[in-house]
Amino acid sequence: MPSKKGLLFLKPKSLEDQNSLIQHLKTSLSRTLDCFNPLAGRLAAVEHDDNTVSFFIDCNNAGAQFVHAAADGVTMADILQPVYVPPILHSFFPLNGFLNYEAVSKPLLAVQVTELADGIFVGCTMNHSAVDGTSFWNFFNSWSEIHRGLDHVSKTPVLERWSLLNGSISPPIRLPLSIIKNNSDSIIPPPLQERVFHFTKGKIAMLKAKANAEAATTSISSLQSLLAHIWRATTRARLVEHDKEVDLRILIGLRARLQPPLPQSYCGNAIVSGIVTLRTRDILEQGLGFVALEINKVVSSYTKNKVTDALASLLKNPSPLTKADVGRIQSLGISSSPRHNVYGTDFGWGRPVAVRSGPGNKFDGKLTLFPGLEEGSMDVEFSVLPETLKALGNDLEFMDAVTI
Repeated sequence: MPSKKGLLFLKPKSLEDQNSLIQHLKTSLSRTLDCFNPLAGRLAAVEHDDNTVSFFIDCNNAGAQFVHAAADGVTMADILQPVYVPPILHSFFPLNGFLNYEAVSKPLLAVQVTELADGIFVGCTMNHSAVDGTSFWNFFNSWSEIHRGLDHVSKTPVLERWSLLNGSISPPIRLPLSIIKNNSDSIIPPPLQERVFHFTKGKIAMLKAKANAEAATTSISSLQSLLAHIWRATTRARLVEHDKEVDLRILIGLRARLQPPLPQSYCGNAIVSGIVTLRTRDILEQGLGFVALEINKVVSSYTKNKVTDALASLLKNPSPLTKADVGRIQSLGISSSPRHNVYGTDFGWGRPVAVRSGPGNKFDGKLTLFPGLEEGSMDVEFSVLPETLKALGNDLEFMDAVTI
């Protein structure tokens, strides 16, 4: 499913001619696509005689989608002040309800600029088969640079493709046609609710110190400590039976883990899913340090050799993520990263006030990570059942690390 992220800005005080602003945004978007030209193309599908299908990006300049909308009477406070993310926010994103492979007829990139009474929300939808989070934010940052008047982008995207595994497996990668057809079936999601929890640098540091002390190590990171804290609290909130196995699925970046490494500005998808599996009784009874160390072990295990083996297995026996796979019951899926340059996206109106994700890719247990406004802080957007969010809000141990 496409990646959907958006930024909320204060409406520029100098904004006198909205038509001029919108035209400038369109022009700067077009110029940015000169650097990211695959995003102006479409997916192309080739069906083979053995009931398989392969995809590639056709750089045919079919274009990106640009939508200008107005949310009359809606203020920034209407978006930021409610405890739960207001449903109207989802309407600020284009191309809702589509899956990645449908980009054979839909744009790979769509932008919606929504004017609020006192703000501007810029929502981007990008096909996840074409970009990962690092590439997503490099595009967003680059667009804002071009819009500000720069004649070049600070991180030129690297579009070159490499032959993995010394060319032992060559494209196209063939996927079973049945997976695509079955994935088109309608699956009705449960009634989810969303809330953003803010964790300050100081609170995260306390969790990290506690986790490392309990595990008698110094290797556990700030993020691993926070995820362990969240996983334990969510397990308590869900009242999961003690002998049940649950997963924490983490996206692990591959750019630095490949041999040779990919450039940081490589434009494409360079992530793999790491899975931590624990029994609920261990999550709840063994303590923060135990859970954080188990997360650390999985992340640390993705050495260059393991990454090569994992890619070889995926390329030989591809198993794309389907809607039916998206959320294993009572598990958590982590997306995005607090390391992305979110608040450096400046169109000349000042820094963003907030970042939010759009609909799609949402299931019971989806967590989206963002950097906070203050350096070293993090925002975590929860998408879970309403009763889980209510229980989390009443969990004193969990909320002790949250800043309202």
